[in-house]
Amino acid sequence: MIKKVFFVAALSCGGAAFAQVHKMEHRDSIATERTYNLNPVVVTGSGHHQRLKSTATPVRVLSAQEIHEQGISTFDGALTRMMPQVSMAPNSMGTFLRLNGLGNKYILILINGQKLTGDISNNIDLNRINMARVKRIEVLDGAASSLYGSDAIAGVINIITDQPTSSVCSVTNATNISGKGQLTEAVTLDIFTHGFGSYTSFTHDRADSYQNNGLEYVKGSDTETQPTIAPLFTGYRSNLVGQKFTYAPNDKLAFNAGLDYSYKLTDRPNTRPDITGGTDYEMQYKGFRWNAGGIYKFTSKNSLQATFTADRFRYGKEYDVETKNNKVGDFVLSKKQHAYEADLKAILSLMKHSTTIFGSNWRRDELEATSGNINKGVYTLAFYGQHEHKFLQNVTATVGARYTHHETFNDHFTPKATLMYSPGAFNFRATYSAGFRAPGLDELYYHYYAVNRGKPQINFGNRDLKPEKSNYFALNAEYHTDKLVASVTGYINRINDMVVKQNIDVDATSLALLQKEFPEMTAEEAAILERYSLYVNSDKGDVKGIQVNVSANLFPGFNLSANYAYTYARSLSVSDGSSVEGSRWSPLERSIRNTATIAANYHHAWRRYALNVNLNGRLQSKTYYTGSYEDAPGFGVWNLNTSHTFDCTQWALIEPSIGIDNLFDKTDHRIDSSKRKFALFSPGRMLTVGLKVRLKK
Repeated sequence: MIKKVFFVAALSCGGAAFAQVHKMEHRDSIATERTYNLNPVVVTGSGHHQRLKSTATPVRVLSAQEIHEQGISTFDGALTRMMPQVSMAPNSMGTFLRLNGLGNKYILILINGQKLTGDISNNIDLNRINMARVKRIEVLDGAASSLYGSDAIAGVINIITDQPTSSVCSVTNATNISGKGQLTEAVTLDIFTHGFGSYTSFTHDRADSYQNNGLEYVKGSDTETQPTIAPLFTGYRSNLVGQKFTYAPNDKLAFNAGLDYSYKLTDRPNTRPDITGGTDYEMQYKGFRWNAGGIYKFTSKNSLQATFTADRFRYGKEYDVETKNNKVGDFVLSKKQHAYEADLKAILSLMKHSTTIFGSNWRRDELEATSGNINKGVYTLAFYGQHEHKFLQNVTATVGARYTHHETFNDHFTPKATLMYSPGAFNFRATYSAGFRAPGLDELYYHYYAVNRGKPQINFGNRDLKPEKSNYFALNAEYHTDKLVASVTGYINRINDMVVKQNIDVDATSLALLQKEFPEMTAEEAAILERYSLYVNSDKGDVKGIQVNVSANLFPGFNLSANYAYTYARSLSVSDGSSVEGSRWSPLERSIRNTATIAANYHHAWRRYALNVNLNGRLQSKTYYTGSYEDAPGFGVWNLNTSHTFDCTQWALIEPSIGIDNLFDKTDHRIDSSKRKFALFSPGRMLTVGLKVRLKK
């Protein structure tokens, strides 16, 4: 039904555009122009819009144009192909995301500056991000709690969405198809007239489960194998519907309101009596997010902004195999999260060559977890300020701080200071920023018992936890011209009181207490219970790194970019909170020491036809795993994509594309086991095809 509505809208909009063709003057084809913008506008580093080379805090930017030219249709593909400091590992519980060696819970993901809520075991459901509306993705490395509050310890990923204002009506349909059932289809309808804008989108995304090795080790053996249907990659089906309205009655006042609804269901092999690896249920995820806001501009450099966001997310088990307790189609809720956030911010130019920000933020998080026996809520109230001043012609200094009152953890103060010296085409930057993370409601209140593949699991929260704190230092040197941008950044990020799960061995006394605590545990399950887990502040984190980034417009139509990240990420466990003497540093889980991304893009146009060829690669060293797991080997994956733009009429743009993912067929064929995890999840070489059609008036 939804697709029919979009199809009718497309026809009506296209028909209206066709009727107006004879009234339009001849114009040059838009396919003939292609520029590589090395100095885009950014907002994440400073909290206000400014050119990239002018921001005192370095920010990495990935534009929608770059994403499209590489034939990328997913959020994780965009980041991992272009940004070496980011890595991801997909699984049925979401996506395990890492930034500069630190995992999901230390990364703040924003959509237009507002936090994205909803995680599954700290894994973010990235399918909630509407790639059809992405204008650019900004990545800020390091602690940023002075502007953004809790969770911004590893960095901030801010997705800036697009809202075209240049055409009265346009409809776009983009389809991408690849192997293993991978399909993404996105339809957008944009209307803008007399200050009013309506932006509608629908995205369907799907992929099949697949294996690279259909064997597993027999339980208790490291040599004997047997067939399994357990997937390396978990398939899924997802839908995302978005609607946004804007209204600007004049050049000083503007309003906006929008909503997004997401639905996702995994697609795993069902349980079978003749082979292992199947499951009785699929994971079902639902998200609903709405927001409203406005901006009043006193002058071009003075404005007041207000936003309110409500975000709801839930997930659970939808059974597709009948069990002793559940029938096919039954849904069992696992977790429900609600978040409400209000932000008021003033951006002012109080003095010449300066920008001052004052703001306040209120947020309430609520968690209902049936599996963890939680139904709690907590609020946060914060006030922040930042002053940026340019003096001595080429020196810019920024100082800022945030005062946060947390309902559970009382008061916290997080400062920030940057200094930038800009002689000619060079920028030299120094940054200090503090970060903090308030423990999540699950880490505080979990009371969890479950049986996973026959193994009983027990997790306890800890109400005595302390917030995690970090100190981030960075030095950056950059050379910037219209044709070349080159930069090198060195940083240190130190985290104290890291919250981790501590495994505690079970003895006769503790087993008796656990059986009393969880009467649903059977005698057979109690007999094989070896340990339980408790959240504690035990670890210290230490991340040191170097990033090198180069982007060059070597000649008209050709751009070459190369990015390298060296990340030395370690943790030190001090389980009793006392002296660290005698303790040993170990690599952070899933950290990667060396990673590089390379992209070469060529564009040329002949009147109303344009060719774009993009070659990109990601090369990384081994991925470190802790405990009894072996490290995953490094790899290099290269992708080729070509797109062909036909601007054949004044009302339609047609752009087919064809490419090859994983040109050299790199895969990880090791046998899955309880001691083995993976870093490369590609099924091998695949043909990718796409078609983008835009009707415009």
